[in-house]
Formats: sequence, structure tokens, C-alpha cells
Amino acid sequence: MPAVLGLNFHHDTSAALVVDGRLYAAEEERWSGVKHNHPTRKGTLTAPTRALQWCLEAAGLEPQDIDAVWAASMRPNPAAGWWLAEERDELATLLPAPLGEHLRLLSHHTAHVLSGYLLSGHDHAAGLVIDAGGSSLGSDFGPGRERITGYDLRPDHIDRLHQGIPTVVPSPAGPRRVHSSLGHFYRNLARRVIPPGDEPEGSMMALAAFGDPQRYGAQIRELIRLGDDGEVRIDHPWGSADSSTPLLLGGRAWTADKVAEQPDHKRADLAAAVQEVFAESVVHIARHLQRLTRASALVFSGGCALNSHLNGQLAADSGFDTLFVAPAPHDAGTAVGAALYGWHYQLGQERLPEPSDAAWGPHPGTVPTTRVPSGYRALTGLGPELAPTVAALLAEHRLVGWVQGQLEFGPRALGHRSILAHPGHAATRDRLNAIKKRATYRPFAPAVLAEHATEWFMSAGDPFMNRVARVRRCRADRIAAVTHHDGTARVQSVAPDHQGLHELLEQFHDRTGLPLLLNTSFNRKGTPILRTAEQAVAATADLGLDALAVGDTLLLADRVPDPRATTLRTR
Repeated sequence: MPAVLGLNFHHDTSAALVVDGRLYAAEEERWSGVKHNHPTRKGTLTAPTRALQWCLEAAGLEPQDIDAVWAASMRPNPAAGWWLAEERDELATLLPAPLGEHLRLLSHHTAHVLSGYLLSGHDHAAGLVIDAGGSSLGSDFGPGRERITGYDLRPDHIDRLHQGIPTVVPSPAGPRRVHSSLGHFYRNLARRVIPPGDEPEGSMMALAAFGDPQRYGAQIRELIRLGDDGEVRIDHPWGSADSSTPLLLGGRAWTADKVAEQPDHKRADLAAAVQEVFAESVVHIARHLQRLTRASALVFSGGCALNSHLNGQLAADSGFDTLFVAPAPHDAGTAVGAALYGWHYQLGQERLPEPSDAAWGPHPGTVPTTRVPSGYRALTGLGPELAPTVAALLAEHRLVGWVQGQLEFGPRALGHRSILAHPGHAATRDRLNAIKKRATYRPFAPAVLAEHATEWFMSAGDPFMNRVARVRRCRADRIAAVTHHDGTARVQSVAPDHQGLHELLEQFHDRTGLPLLLNTSFNRKGTPILRTAEQAVAATADLGLDALAVGDTLLLADRVPDPRATTLRTR
């Protein structure tokens, strides 16, 4: 059976391997401990050394067993096209022989969209990629880089049929072409709203729920012009990385270094306006793609596809019957798209089945019970008792670290490296935000049994936690810890074949009547989701969690009674 390797050398460095119809994928940050695995110098490309090594070892392969190697191009070279010999040669030197000899490049946005489309189960789909920037456009579309790209996607061909085009803007040196980006627009404004130390885009999306979009909506709309044929024009410099030019609103100058001077309620109002205008712009492009392709399904990827509120609006308003957001829409996912491109389009192999989980990474190992941290005790060999025991702890509003099976790929914890909690009390949300040192207004997501999702939410959610759904009003007071201020939640639907979380949810449902849990990533502030059992033990003690479940071992804080010996309240 052929083996195809996909790599991402940019930020969110990653590796993916497809062999024998199975996908292995991992992000380098889970070994380096540096979130997004940013290179030490801007523009530097680095190899996903340990992620690549793990993929090969997990599949039992040597470098010489690989038939094809693909990576997404990122160099802004005016002569760029599908094959970039100079960049290819540079990247090849970062790989062990003979992998470098096989390396080929494809467009960054094509790798993004295929990381969704080739896992979506759809034969015909429109594809949309929006991010801060991708590969050079080359001679086909003029100077600049990929920012907004639309596709018509079928099993036998990939057609690029929509491209955001640079804008001519005046400058002291004469007119120049500026390729503005919706991704930069959102980040640019987020840095003027969110204080340093908090992740700007995600925090602004959360803060928007507390604001009035009407206060600044008209002024923000003046910065973006929506034209015919899905055109989006962003006034310079608001679609660039420049966050120092003052944005004058309401008699105030908004810049990244003056965030602390802005009142909280006005920051929320600006966040709400930006979120609304941003979403309107993306829906405008998506509707154009629907008219062009006449497809019933839209596949969405790129950094902007991490905006779960946008995705909820796309699902409702874009004109497509179905929205499929790539499991890992950020740059790490381009390694998956590159591998799947080689597997399907180059080597002619059958597409992989649509996944209901993204557990494509390494197992955690076992808890070192000889080094149990002070204040905890180990209960070992629980076997089938583990799920009901943890469900009992959760029913009593304990916070539990949950480390089960293979590591999930992507930015969301999907029930393999998670902190779990009872969703019923807002105080739990506040406690977790304090423990994880997050802004108090940030929400937490629910993981719900897929077969019960629509009983609690107005739509079925997403297995990769990539979109929001409105909480049914009659249920919201019962799940206050996962209901955001605007009545929405970023829903992870958990299918029956989910390894590890589905059984626990069933046990919790039987005990409490709630088919869902609060699910958040198992990590400390500013660090990646953890990888190993040993890391989980250290984090459990550091964060002060009540318990940690790894495999069939449970670490229990000394202050917490053993639930197997305690009669707990049931519904």
C-alpha cells in the first residue's frame, strides 16, 4: 500500500502520514511546548522533526518506505506557481534522505481546502479558504498572496474559480498594490480591543457577545466594501498587520498600545461590530460561490474558519445545505491536506471515510504511579469501573483531567486531552477560567452525545467543535456553565464510535439526566494541549484539579472521597 507524507513548515508546524487507508497526524508544538511552534525568527521555516518521526514510528515505516512527500508553499515569490524549485530545494535540506528527494509543493490554500474536502464525504462541494495569507499568486492573478480563495471541488479535479485581488492605494511614493486580508482585518481590530496576554482573535469573538454592534457598526462597515461577484475591498491599512495606525471611533483613538485606556463596555461594542461585519463579508463571498458552483455543500478552511460564531452564521445564511469545516482549519491542517492530495489525486487511492473524531496522534503512555504528586493518591486497574467512577465525580461537580487514547489533532480538545466538568453551574465556568487564567468573559464548550444534541441545541453541532449553535431556551438554565452570554454554545457532537468520551457521557447522562459535559483543553495558559501522561500528572497538581483519569488509572486528590465507597446523589 502506498504511503504519502504531508508537511507544514510554517507556524503550527505539523506532519501527517496516510498509509493503508489510515491517517497519522501530529503538531510539533506538542513536543516543543511552544504554542503554534512559532519559529525563532519571523519568516523562518522549520521542519516538524519530532512529529514526523512519530508518524513514521507509529506506522512502522522508514523514510525510504515513503512514496510521495507534499507540503504547502508559503514563500511570497512573484514567480511562484504550483511548483517552486527554489523553496522546494530549501525545504528538502530540512528532511532526512530520501524524503527530501520526493518533496513537492502545492498551494497553501489548496492544502487548506483539501484538508476539509477530502474528509468531508461530499463528491461535489464549493471550497472557501480565508486566512491572513498563503502562497504567492504568481502570474495568474497578479502580484500578492492568497487571502480569499474559492474552489469548485470534485473527486477528479480541483478548480480555483474565485480569488481576492489586490487593491491599488495611494501612497507618498505613488500608487501601490495592497493585498488586504480579512484575516488581518479581524486580527488587526482584535489587537485594538484585547489587552496583551490574551489570545486576541478568540478573546474578541467571546467579548463580542457582550457588546452592542450598532454603536460602531456603521463606521466599521465603511472600512469594508462588498461588491459584485463576491468582491471584498478593505480600506488600507485595516486589512494589514498594522495595528499602530489610530482608528478614530467615538472621539477615541484605538491602537494596540492603548487598549487599557478603553472602557470595557466600548471594547465589547467594537468587538461586536467587527464580528458582525466580518461575518457579513464572509457570507457575501460564500453566496457568490454558491451561485458559481451550484453545489449543495460548502467546505470552509483557513485561519478564519476557527471563528466558530462565523461558522454558525455560514451554516444558516450562506445558501448551502451543508457546511463542513475542516477538522483542523489552521495552518497545521495543511499537512493533512497535502498528504490527502498525494494519496488521492497523485496516487489515485480511494478517499478516506468521513471522520467523527480527530484522534490521529500518539498515545499518552501510563501514569508513573511511583511519582504520584503530593496531595493525590492513585487508584489503578479500574478497567470498566473507570467511566462510572469518573461520571460520579463529575456529577458531584469535581474537575477531572481526562487523558484517553490517541492525541487529537488540531486546536480543540475533543475528549482525549481534556478537562471535564459538570455543565450545570456558572460557578464552574468561573472556577475554570480562574484556574486556566483566562478572561472571565470567555465561555466553555459542551461535548454532547450526538443522538441528544438537537434536544438541547437548535442545531446538531460539529464533531470537531468548530461552530456555535443556539441553546434551546427551555434548557439554558440547566447548562449555565456552557451557555454563553448571547445564548449560544460551541457544540462538540460526540458520535457513538468516539473512543473514550461517548461511554463517559452515557454514564453521566444515566446519573444526572444531562447528556453533555463541559469540555476544555488540558493545558496551562499559553501552552499547547499536553501530550503525555507524565505531563498530565504535573498539570493536574499545578492546576489543582480534583482528579485525573489516564487509561484505567485514576489520580484522586486526597480531599476527594473515593466515589466507589460513597453514595452519591443521582437524578
